[in-house]
Amino acid sequence: MSEVPARLPLEWIAASLKRERGRAGLSLSELSKRAGIAKSTLSQLEAASGNPSMETIWALAVALGVPFSALVEPPAPAVQVIRAGEGPTVHSEQSSYLATLLSACPPGARRDIYYVWLEPGAVRDSEPHIPGTTEHIVVTEGRVEAGPRGGAVELGPGDYLSFRGDVPHAYEALAAGTKFVLIMQHV
Repeated sequence: MSEVPARLPLEWIAASLKRERGRAGLSLSELSKRAGIAKSTLSQLEAASGNPSMETIWALAVALGVPFSALVEPPAPAVQVIRAGEGPTVHSEQSSYLATLLSACPPGARRDIYYVWLEPGAVRDSEPHIPGTTEHIVVTEGRVEAGPRGGAVELGPGDYLSFRGDVPHAYEALAAGTKFVLIMQHV
């Protein structure tokens, strides 16, 4: 028999609700009305008491215009370490390309940070990202040719490159074991 997971600490939910309600500029009355819950229930939740159901939290998230996870995630640690080889990694179907998300874009900020492994043999073509995207690369190992189509630049360890990511662009490893940090900035 498997164990029932522990309930989320009410302090997390309370802090998240207060934060998101403040960002949205909503009163207790207005948020409770939009979410279809009693004002007293919302007040209890913000005081870290009560017993919120998934449906209540979901209704509040929708009313606030935030993902459900924004109300139930643990507080961010003051220091975050992701060791080499750890973290969520995605693979490319086009080439030997692995990208590990190091830092997702938090509310109010618009950037994502990846650590990328790329091997020679196939070009990793990328279609334009959302308008206003800029990509920043810092090579840590190997050699890579990267940048907008027709304007790619060869880079080595320690080299930095910045270019518009809202145009077609590509990455091609020129040496085995090529690795770089990729920061996608969205304006």
